[in-house]
Amino acid sequence: MELRQLRYFLALAQHLHFARAAESLHIAQPSLSQQIRALEDELGVTLFERSKRHVALTADGEALLPYARQMVALAEDARAELAERGRLRRGRVRLGTTPTLGGHLLPRLISGFFELYPGLELTITEDGSDRLARGLEEGRLDLALLVEEPHGSVIGLEPLFEEPIVAVLPGGHPLAGQEAIRLEDLRHDGFILCREGYHLRSLTLDACRRAGFTPRVAVSGTDVDTALRFVQSGLGVALVPEMAAADWPGVCRAVLRDPPLFRTIALAWNSRRYLSRAAAALQEYLRRNLPSASDGWGKPRDLDRIQEDIPGRGAAQTGSTRLSTGSLMPKAPSSCCGTQHD
Repeated sequence: MELRQLRYFLALAQHLHFARAAESLHIAQPSLSQQIRALEDELGVTLFERSKRHVALTADGEALLPYARQMVALAEDARAELAERGRLRRGRVRLGTTPTLGGHLLPRLISGFFELYPGLELTITEDGSDRLARGLEEGRLDLALLVEEPHGSVIGLEPLFEEPIVAVLPGGHPLAGQEAIRLEDLRHDGFILCREGYHLRSLTLDACRRAGFTPRVAVSGTDVDTALRFVQSGLGVALVPEMAAADWPGVCRAVLRDPPLFRTIALAWNSRRYLSRAAAALQEYLRRNLPSASDGWGKPRDLDRIQEDIPGRGAAQTGSTRLSTGSLMPKAPSSCCGTQHD
C-alpha cells in the first residue's frame, strides 16, 4: 500500500468521479483507474461501485476512508516536522556538562543560543567527565563539555580553553590574602576532595604527588560547591576551578605557582553517530562563544581556526547575537571575598 495510492483513493472518494478526481490530482484518468485497481487487488476488496454514470464507495471503501485520511495526514505531518527541523525551528539537543560548567558558565552563555533558535529544546545532564563520555558512547548524549580527555576512539574532542585551578583557603589561614602560593605550602593542611569519578579529585591528588607529598584528606566525597562550604567552615583547603571560587564569603583564593595548574575544557561528541542539525548548531555555537565567554577565567585554545558558519545562519548575523564577555562575565573578584553576591 503506497501513500500515492491512498491519496488517489481519497481524491476519488471526495469527487466520486474519475475525470474530476484525476484533474484534481493533475494526472491522466487511466493512471488513476490503474492505481485504484492496484490498491483493490492488494487489499482483496472492491472499494468503489462503478457504472457509466455513477461512482460510489462500497462498505469496504467506507471502512478504509478514516484510515486513509489518518495515514496521509500523518505522512504530511512527518514531512512538515522534518522540514521544520531542517530549518531548525524544532528539535532537541542533549548536552552533558560537568556541574561547575553547568552552574557557572552555561547559564550566562546559553541564552544567546535560544535567541538564534527559539524553537529548539535543550536537555542538560550534569555529571563527571568519565560518565559523560560514557553517555556519548551509548548515544544518551549528543554533545558534552568535558574537563579531561576521555578514553575511547569513538569520542571526537575539541579543546576550547584552559582554566586555572586555584587554591581556596579559610579566611583565617596563615596564607590567606596572598595572591599566589606554591602547592607544597599546603602540605600540612587537610584537603577537601570531590567524590570518586570527578576529574578534580584525580587532578588534586596528582598535583600534590608531583609537589612531593601525599595530601592529608580531611573530607572526601563532595561536589565542588560543598567543598567550598567546608573550606568556608575552616575544615580544610581545596583546589577548585577559578570560575567556581568567585564570591564566596570567608574564603580566600590564591593562584598556584611553580608550576601553575590548569584544566582543559573540551567539547566532545560521538564521532560514529549521526549529529542532528540542532546538535550541530549548538556545537558550532559553543565553538564560537565558549572561548570568549570564559575570558577572565581561562584562555582560549586555537580560536583563530574556528571559521565555519553556524548552521542556518550567515556569518554576518553572528555579530549581533554572539555573547560578549563584558555582558556575560562578572569581573574577577579579589583573592579574599568578604561579601556574598546574589
